[in-house]
Amino acid sequence: MLDVLMIGHFAKDRLIYRGTTEIASGGGIYYGSMALRRLGYSVGVVTKMHPDDFGMLDELRGEGIEVHASAASATTGIENTYPTDDMDRRICRPLGSAGAFSEEEIPHLDAGVTIITPLMAGEMPPELVRAVASRGPTGIDVQGFIRVPEGETLVTREWPTIRQDLEGVAFLKTDDAEAEMLTGLADRERAGRALAGLGPREVVLTHARGVMVFAEGGVFEAPFVPRGVTGRTGRGDTCFSTYLAGRLSLGPGEACRLAAAVTSLKVERPGPYRGTREEAERLAATFV
Repeated sequence: MLDVLMIGHFAKDRLIYRGTTEIASGGGIYYGSMALRRLGYSVGVVTKMHPDDFGMLDELRGEGIEVHASAASATTGIENTYPTDDMDRRICRPLGSAGAFSEEEIPHLDAGVTIITPLMAGEMPPELVRAVASRGPTGIDVQGFIRVPEGETLVTREWPTIRQDLEGVAFLKTDDAEAEMLTGLADRERAGRALAGLGPREVVLTHARGVMVFAEGGVFEAPFVPRGVTGRTGRGDTCFSTYLAGRLSLGPGEACRLAAAVTSLKVERPGPYRGTREEAERLAATFV
């Protein structure tokens, strides 16, 4: 039995920062699964992409990640342009899409928790989310349900069927901007509680300075304390996956602190988290 199963598109991204362009692996399944393996969890990923790019998955296999990949007519990719030095804002442009998953492309694998991390709307139809959630505890990132291609950019749009689409979902990830758009509430705590009221057992809300968790009737917080921000891409994916894996054995407060620590260390350098669990736990202990 796997600790964590992740479902989503593996991305072939283009990152533009300070006039430099880089082609990089990306997507929630990439940043999340790589971090979780470094923390000692067993992880499987389900993805789809163009067969010409299957070789990009070798990095995951090399970390001991169980990979299930289906062929698609294209590989998903996003161009992320960071116009400010703090990398807290980005302009997203779609480069391609592997299309929607079908139920046949998602194997029945036993896992402590399943994380669904689409890159844009349409990749995981609501009925498929419900089918996956019926198998066991499942978390989703709202980004992949409200971010839609519009012309040559990706923009966020309202989610009018959110209540019914969250049926059976145990964990919900959002950032502060997404939470405000979905609830109309600028106050993070009020927005988080409102989202929890839609049905999820726990809500994870990230913002520029840290993470808030709404669980078991309480609110838990921990800061992001990176010494640099050149690894901003993948911040939310790292935080959410670490929190959910942590919840397999930890309380919400301790899992929140571990997620903030791993995310802080990841953000200091490009790519996924490549540190150790011990390093992350030492930093997390300073948040108490």
